Amino acid sequence: MPFDLPPVTRNLLIANVAVFLLQQVMGDPILQYFALWPLGSGLFEVWQIVTSAFLHGGVTHILFNMIALYMFGGAIERTLGAREFTLYYFVCAIVASLLQLAVLWFFPPAEPGPTLGASGAIFGLLLAFGMMYPHEKVMLMFLPIPMPAWLFVTGYAIVELTMGVTGIEPGVAHFAHLGGMLGGIVLIEYWRGRLPLKPKRRLMR
Repeated sequence: MPFDLPPVTRNLLIANVAVFLLQQVMGDPILQYFALWPLGSGLFEVWQIVTSAFLHGGVTHILFNMIALYMFGGAIERTLGAREFTLYYFVCAIVASLLQLAVLWFFPPAEPGPTLGASGAIFGLLLAFGMMYPHEKVMLMFLPIPMPAWLFVTGYAIVELTMGVTGIEPGVAHFAHLGGMLGGIVLIEYWRGRLPLKPKRRLMR
């Protein structure tokens, strides 16, 4: 596990922790203005599509997200380069927010609340790792059984889809997680030249 993190990954870690500390000082007002509120709630603002990815709902929430960013962000940034990695991270975060907004619009909860967390972007990083390093061994912290990255990511996506459709784990934005993966796979396939629009630079992995 590398300690010499590349700059964008390192700065994202710092930014997330700094905003989380700011949350502890400011409390609810920062959630009101910068968390992602459902369309029609009267609290939605367009900037929340991005800012919500820097807010977290508690120590455990930010801890798991930052561990994943630390574990996978550096490898993806070194593969893509700083500029493309930054674009990739924020595309995943934005698509995660948009899919979450769409799901809440068509299936509104009884008590609408805000969505927050870097998880959409983090799931995009997991997706990228599974596509770029499919045979690298990874494992869940609570299930220490090594498995190929492609299997880990595929299984995780199936679990998220199942939980999102069935509502087994309410209060978790499963479709935002899937949105991050969706944004990631579309952008990677575009960079690989496998979509109708061709990129200026191809990603070979």
